[in-house]
Amino acid sequence: MFDNSRRRTFVLGLDGVPYSFLKQAFAKGQMPHLAKMAGQAGLKKINSVYPTISSVAWTSYMTGVNPAEHNIFGFVNRNADPFRITIPTAQDRKAETIWSALSRQGKRVIVINVPLTYPPEEVNGILASGFLCTDIEKCAYPASFNRYLKEKDYIIDVDAWLARSNKKEEFMQQLHQAMEKRFQLAWELIEKEKWDFFQLHIMETDRLFHFFWNDVENQSEFSAPANSFFEKLDLFIHKLQERLSGNDRLLILSDHGFCAVKSEVQLNAWLEEQGFLRFEDNVEKKLPNYSKESLCYSLIPGRIFINLQGREQKGSVSKNDYQKLRLEIKEKLLEFNDPNNGEKVIEKVFFREEIYKGPYLEQAADIIAHPVDGYDLKGKVGAKAVFEMSELNGMHTYDDAFALGINLGLDSIDSIQDFKKIIH
Repeated sequence: MFDNSRRRTFVLGLDGVPYSFLKQAFAKGQMPHLAKMAGQAGLKKINSVYPTISSVAWTSYMTGVNPAEHNIFGFVNRNADPFRITIPTAQDRKAETIWSALSRQGKRVIVINVPLTYPPEEVNGILASGFLCTDIEKCAYPASFNRYLKEKDYIIDVDAWLARSNKKEEFMQQLHQAMEKRFQLAWELIEKEKWDFFQLHIMETDRLFHFFWNDVENQSEFSAPANSFFEKLDLFIHKLQERLSGNDRLLILSDHGFCAVKSEVQLNAWLEEQGFLRFEDNVEKKLPNYSKESLCYSLIPGRIFINLQGREQKGSVSKNDYQKLRLEIKEKLLEFNDPNNGEKVIEKVFFREEIYKGPYLEQAADIIAHPVDGYDLKGKVGAKAVFEMSELNGMHTYDDAFALGINLGLDSIDSIQDFKKIIH
């Protein structure tokens, strides 16, 4: 066993756990171990990123820079010419991560399950990548660690289709199992390996809230197994803290909050209704088949790309009309209401240069629409209606993430992008 008496840093990511959820749980006497830690260290509310999704948030955290500097703008992206939909991976990330910088300094790092770490990069230590990896034989650096994960029956990610196909009990069991495997792996590595920086990421909290938010909030059918999950999480955090020394720095944080879904909003269907997105009569409605007559199209969540001449494969909008069109779309988005109740759908509309700055600004969407909480922006093409519901009943929120730090000052932290400077 290694002597780990020097000061180290452990980061625990609890994906999507809201500040408000923890405050309510603590007030009810739930999650007592984490409540005690929050009482000692303080619990801070922080902001996420735009758009509010895990791949962008955790990449902003791990690099300490905004999307126009790290080049990750969403779970999906598009190549403009020739047009095709792509899925960004760690190979598309252009800024250095915390663990890469520490590795260069001779520090030993262990990183487990953080989003957008696949394919695994070479580090001075161990890196097991997150959910974009589907093959445990290709999950980790060094490659020899894949065998160790396989022997431990490690679970890269749960099967969300179980929940979508109404096999929620089986899905909940997987959530419990995956979380247990992750903590067991971390406990072993904490004690067996030499390390200066260790990050463990729990994705199961996000998965649970997407499908069980209403149960948790309303204490309905699946509230008991969901409550059991958080009781177990609280106990595991306690056991984790017991394995750290009093000199270690411990950071626990989330990347965004959660709220109930009022409706999913198919933004491409809305753009089509407004005449901004068009398809020929004789083609299948798929995004690559959009007509040259189109003025724009959308990718999740709420990212709108102008069909600009000289940039897009089918570009039809002149550079002279670019800003005028953006202003028109912004105005219509801010006037967009839910016909069922008259509520606003879009809270804020940003032009990319208003929130991003960096060498990859041109890769960003021209317009980023941020919804009112409860309206989950989607990008389906050919949807029968603008407003739909699915098996997902929880969605991300921007301003309800949290951070808790032991032996780690958080005074300078306002958003998830700010952490790299204090971890160094």
